Amino acid sequence: MRMFLAGFLTAAVLLILGAFLYVRLGYVDPRADTPVSALESAIAMPALDASVDRHASDAKNPVPADSANLTAGMKIYQSDCSSCHGDTAHPEAVFADNLNPRPPQFVTDAPDMPENQNFYIVEHGIRFSGMPSLQKILTPQQAWQVTTFLSHMDKLPPDVQAQWKTLASAPAPQQ
Repeated sequence: MRMFLAGFLTAAVLLILGAFLYVRLGYVDPRADTPVSALESAIAMPALDASVDRHASDAKNPVPADSANLTAGMKIYQSDCSSCHGDTAHPEAVFADNLNPRPPQFVTDAPDMPENQNFYIVEHGIRFSGMPSLQKILTPQQAWQVTTFLSHMDKLPPDVQAQWKTLASAPAPQQ
């Protein structure tokens, strides 16, 4: 039994060391224009979901889902989020295929995470992806407004939906 346990521990240490060296010696391809591997898909998203679930506070959304807040959240989303996550004029976002991992396209697949988790992601971003932390850019009120918009973007009131279509279809400002 002792030999079995020693062999098992040795194999585990060698496996961990091998994985570490594989990563540390640069064998992991860092390019954003390569397909995501099956192993990465199987590990990364469940790990992200578990981490967000563990770290997000149980805060309740203080922003009511009225037209004013949904419109405010829509404007923030349109200016800060739509180039990666899509909008009504571009359901498949301009930058989506150039990011790895590919960001979710919310127009065709509305976010289904609880609001406290969406708020956490808006506030803190997601490491090793294109999702930045917006905590120093948005006020907590604005972060909750965009979270409210995300939670209701597939069932917006007609007035907010019409404003979003107009805003999304407008030409981009010249720089």
